[in-house]
Parts: sequence; C-alpha cells; structure tokens
Amino acid sequence: MRSDTPPAAGAAPARVTIADVAREAGVSKATVSRFFNHREALLTPDIAARVEAAIAALDYRPSPMAQALKRGTSRLIGMVVADVTNPYSVAVLRGAEKACKDAGYLVMLFNLGNEPEREREAIATLSSYQVDGFILNTFDHGGKGRAEVERLGKPAVLVDRRHGRMSADFVSLDNAGAVEMAVAHLVDAGYRDLLYVTEPVRNVSSRLDRQAAFHACVQSHGDVRGDVFESVEDGADALEQAIAALHGRSGSRAAILSGNAVVTLRCATAVMRQALRFGVDIGFIGFDELDWAPLVGPGLTTIAQPTDALGRLAARCLVERLQGSPSPPRQILLSGELIVRGSSQRGAA
Repeated sequence: MRSDTPPAAGAAPARVTIADVAREAGVSKATVSRFFNHREALLTPDIAARVEAAIAALDYRPSPMAQALKRGTSRLIGMVVADVTNPYSVAVLRGAEKACKDAGYLVMLFNLGNEPEREREAIATLSSYQVDGFILNTFDHGGKGRAEVERLGKPAVLVDRRHGRMSADFVSLDNAGAVEMAVAHLVDAGYRDLLYVTEPVRNVSSRLDRQAAFHACVQSHGDVRGDVFESVEDGADALEQAIAALHGRSGSRAAILSGNAVVTLRCATAVMRQALRFGVDIGFIGFDELDWAPLVGPGLTTIAQPTDALGRLAARCLVERLQGSPSPPRQILLSGELIVRGSSQRGAA
C-alpha cells in the first residue's frame, strides 16, 4: 500500500501500485485495470482522463510480467544461442530481432557460452519470464533441451542445429550444397590435398552434415585427398602442426576448408605464424563472411551464409506457430554464396 510518509533516508521509495493509482483517480482498481487492458470503451472520457492523469502524477509503470499473466501472452521470444562470440550467432540474432520487432515481439537472449549442460537452465530461465516461444541454436545436450521445451508445451524453432527427434520447424544453411560448392571450387583451382578444420563435432548436426559432405565430395574425386582436423580453443600448437604437415606434404596443391568463423580466425593465425601465404603457399576457403576477410593477404574466399534471412525466417516461423498455424514441421534450407578472393586461387599475389 502506498504511504504518504516519506521513506527513511537511504531507503528505496515505496513502489507505486495499481491501488495507489485507483485512489489518486478516485476509481476502483478494476477501472484502472480496464484502462491498462485497452478497454477504454467501457469508461467514460472523464474517468479515462482521471486515470491517465493519476498514472502520470504517480509515474506508475505496470509490471510487464503481471500484464503478461493477465493477457496470456508476454510478446516476448526467448532465444538461446550456443556461443554469442561467434559472428554467425550475432548475425542470426539481428535478423530474428528485426522480424520479431515487425511482428510486435521482443527477443530475450540467453548465451550458453559453449556450455551444453546449461541448455535446460537457459530454457527454464527464459520460461520464468513468460516467453511465448523459443528460437534455439543449441547443442541439445543429452536431449535435456528438447525435453524441457516439450514439458513447457511452448512452440520452438531450431536454427542451424537439429534436436534429435524434436518436432519443430528447422531453418538452416544447405550445408551439403555449400560444402560441395567449396570443394568443387578448390578442385577446379588445382588443389588436391584438402584439410577440413572444424570445431569439435560433438553431435552438433550442422558440423556432422558438413563433415559428411566433405568426405562424400573427396570420395567423388579420385585424385583428391581429404582429412578432417578438430580444432579446440587451446589447441593452437596442434592446429599449426596439422597445417605444417599438410603444406609439407603437398605444397601449393594443399588447401584448408574452415568450418566456421571461429575456426577461420584460428587458421589465419596459424598460417601467418608459419609465414605461409594464402593463395601462394596454401589455399583457403572459410564458412561465414567476415568484415576482415578481404583484408587478409590477397583476401579470404568465404561461403557467406544468409544469416539475416535465417534469423528472420526463424522468427516468422515461430510467430506463425504462435498464431496457431497447424502445418506439419517444416525444414527450410537456404543456399550459401561463394565469395571468391585470392586465397583460393593458386598463384595469387
């Protein structure tokens, strides 16, 4: 209850309540509630004006959570990403935010920080804020994320990574098509010894898809060798050794295919520490277009993912589900774009 007694020095001021607004306006709490729920048609202009004046005088701000409980919807979307330091995650988030804003929703983000065991915690935490649904770019560690979403009974859309048997819309790059495009380009440029460098696969569906596609592409070319190397955060020396062995074995006929932006930075560092030159001593293509890709050596060739479109599509799919769309779960795969620069052209200066 609001008190006219001033708070003690250093004490936080008492929170204004709906009862305070009602008393200030000389109306019932139910009348104030009608005003906040956009039911002004049930109020006379004089009463509506008194309530509005009381709200302004008391600087009253209704609790978003309380309003969500009354409406049955918070207009909040919970988004969980595996690693917000990955430029891919940030770019997809931006696309999702734009589409959510257009539809009248806000996005709440939970970053796992590459800790799969936190996935269930993330979903439960966002649910405590009454989010209406989820956009997930996560690990599905032990099926716990899937189980938590199903327990809550809220719709979810998966981006880039599938969750086992989870029945949900799935939006992703066409990973197989992108790898085929990259390998074909390297082979056409004369590279015959390829090293695919990826973060630890750990049953992440996008990494599994790219690795499987890489093996299939290599096998389709009888004169091409292909190996896979898993790069870890503190494994700079091991990555340098793998690249040195690749170049020592095949010279300028060797090339690297990087699995994502995080690995591209590691590879670029390793190549430069060995004083190798992209496009001259060793070839290179990396997944994800980066702002600094044109600035490294003769420029790094990349496979640009349609990140903005992926984020927007994920959000639109979720909004459609929130609006009651009964269609079966959809799988939407978008094509990548090969941006050719000097790193994948043998003899580039």
